Amino acid sequence: MRDFDLTTLRLFVSVCEAGNIARAGERANIVGSAISKRLAQLESQVGTPLLVRKRHGVLPTAAGQTLLEHARVMLDGAARIAQDMQRYAAGGSGQVRILASVSAMTESLADDVAAFLKQPAHRNIQVDLEERVSPEIVRGVREGLASLGVCWDAADVTGLQSRPYRGDHLCVVVPAGHPLAGRRDLRFADTLDYEQVSLPVNSAVQVMLQRRAAELGRTLVHRVVVTNFEAALRVVRAGLAISLVPREVVRPQADGLHAVPLDEPWATRRFVLCYRDAPTLSPAARTLLDHLASHAGP
Repeated sequence: MRDFDLTTLRLFVSVCEAGNIARAGERANIVGSAISKRLAQLESQVGTPLLVRKRHGVLPTAAGQTLLEHARVMLDGAARIAQDMQRYAAGGSGQVRILASVSAMTESLADDVAAFLKQPAHRNIQVDLEERVSPEIVRGVREGLASLGVCWDAADVTGLQSRPYRGDHLCVVVPAGHPLAGRRDLRFADTLDYEQVSLPVNSAVQVMLQRRAAELGRTLVHRVVVTNFEAALRVVRAGLAISLVPREVVRPQADGLHAVPLDEPWATRRFVLCYRDAPTLSPAARTLLDHLASHAGP
């Protein structure tokens, strides 16, 4: 037996529900003779009469009633398939993996992704966030380990496409009573006389600070090395060292810390969203990319 034609099944259901071929034709904007021809072919295909012709219409036979029930199930399934595929094409389902720097992850990325996932249209999208340093982010996106990367715009994203994202501002965080606590702002050179709590040496922030110190003929004095800003703030609160971190992650009053603005042209940073090629992104990844890019500041 050949596969059933959905259009013919849809017309068969319409005829059964209307009880009349002409009325079914009016609903479907098809002439009655065309419907009659399709129904005759359907009866030939199943090998049994499906409709009883009456003077003022038609009625399904026992076989027709059975086919009607199956046809409704098939048409309903086809409709759900179409809806699911439409949602997928519009970015409504799928899985997206993001590699992001500790700064982006801590400051805003997690909140932006959460806001995206709370939208009803995105309830079938899954997002995996993984923290990496900038070189690993770029390499991971290049090698196809992730759809999107979020890193500092100073990273070498050669070979990738990028769009602006959010930005942040570095400040100097010191414990209460520290000699720098009362300053209105600070130059980077002012911090080099004090021991510092730092992120891993290959992180974007640390590489940049080491370079700036070298330009001044100085070196950073590391007291403690941690993997995230939360740990850095705990060390500062304990009075062990000072730290240069984005002011967006500091709550001075709640943390009992002093955050002093860093007066340097490079203290304001910009993050970018990087990806291999827009046409190759899944619909879900493109939708998330657009959502994140909409939060780019001036």
